[in-house]
Amino acid sequence: MDISKRILIKEALGKEGKEIIIGGWAQEIRTLGKIAFIILRDNSGTLQITILDKALIKKLDSLTKESVILAKGKMQKGKQKSGALELILKDLEVLTTAEKLPIEFLDKDIETGLDKRLDYRYLDLRNPKTQAIFKIRSVVTKASEDFFTNSGFMQIHTPKILGSASESGANVFELAYFNKKAFLAQSPQFYKQAALVSGLDKVFEIGEVFRAEKHHTTRHLCEYTSLDFEIAFIKNYEDIMNIMEDLMIFILKTIKEECKDELKLFDAKVEIPKKPFPRITMREAKKAIKISSPDSEDLNDKEEIILADYIKKKYKHEFVFLTEFPFAVRPFYHMLKDKNTTFSFDLLYKGLEITTGAQREHRYSILKKQAKEKGVSEKDNPWYFEQFKYGVAPHGGMGTGIGRIVKQILNLENLRETVMFPRDPERISP
Repeated sequence: MDISKRILIKEALGKEGKEIIIGGWAQEIRTLGKIAFIILRDNSGTLQITILDKALIKKLDSLTKESVILAKGKMQKGKQKSGALELILKDLEVLTTAEKLPIEFLDKDIETGLDKRLDYRYLDLRNPKTQAIFKIRSVVTKASEDFFTNSGFMQIHTPKILGSASESGANVFELAYFNKKAFLAQSPQFYKQAALVSGLDKVFEIGEVFRAEKHHTTRHLCEYTSLDFEIAFIKNYEDIMNIMEDLMIFILKTIKEECKDELKLFDAKVEIPKKPFPRITMREAKKAIKISSPDSEDLNDKEEIILADYIKKKYKHEFVFLTEFPFAVRPFYHMLKDKNTTFSFDLLYKGLEITTGAQREHRYSILKKQAKEKGVSEKDNPWYFEQFKYGVAPHGGMGTGIGRIVKQILNLENLRETVMFPRDPERISP
């Protein structure tokens, strides 16, 4: 059989009466005397193959589930009440024979735990429902690129091996770099700002970042894909929030239009949010939800969920900007509103923080002062501080976790499900 003439099952369904070649995985094999069936699966769907020829039925004796085959035959309506098309087999070629599977990934009655699924992720990904997660993720990424490109942003790619920690000395991966010490980037922050210093005005990046998160939670990973943008000549941090609103509306509209089948697999309904998204200061949030630790500087995971419920009831909205974080829990480069408060925000989506953003401090003398207050030494990143001597426009930006957006769209329990091969404190393989 000529493998180059193979078409996808999705295409085959439009070729009634035609002779075709399809290829994929033998999901089910059933022999019933003088007739046999194979349910063939590829990444576009499944198709029943009906076998009437005795010699071809005999060939199925050695065929195992999940073996890869090529099948040639004629597409015609089957005898099912649905009138669905099937392939009447004329020729069969076994490309590879599969051994007994170590996990079940299609049987709905057998639930394999996530850890074991991740051990055999290359098999788990054969599950159409798992594949749907990555179709959604792909569309989220592409929609983000389209949004920023169409809005006049330039896509950049910043270094991931750094001479010093990009955020702080905490949660950073250190590595040997020839005869020097180096670190994996915790964010592209300093380089986004450098791009604005150069006069690019509007930049964005989609790339990997690394956090040495020691705690094993359903919300954190040691490596994740971050969507970042930075923009110059802003009036205030409201400009950043306005862009974020437009971005999320664009992403969700695109998902709703292009991923109907994938959303259906998860029984997920996408609500297109209205502008403006609700805004609530950290101080107001503490009072509104009556948190048990009013003196804390931030909200914990449970309190974010409580706040989301409060916003949903009051504003009928799935998003909320939590604003004016204390300087104590924000980086030195966030602009201060007053002595203790920053012009910064988190964007929560269904009770999960998906974005952190802020207006940056662009004035050299103030930036140096804030760094000193935070115990950040200019000697660690002299080039970063030096650039602010040469004229920097008011600017700001944000960082968003692509996986977190996907998790909330599909209401998944664990962020690891949104990453093809996740990395956490225990997992570095496959």
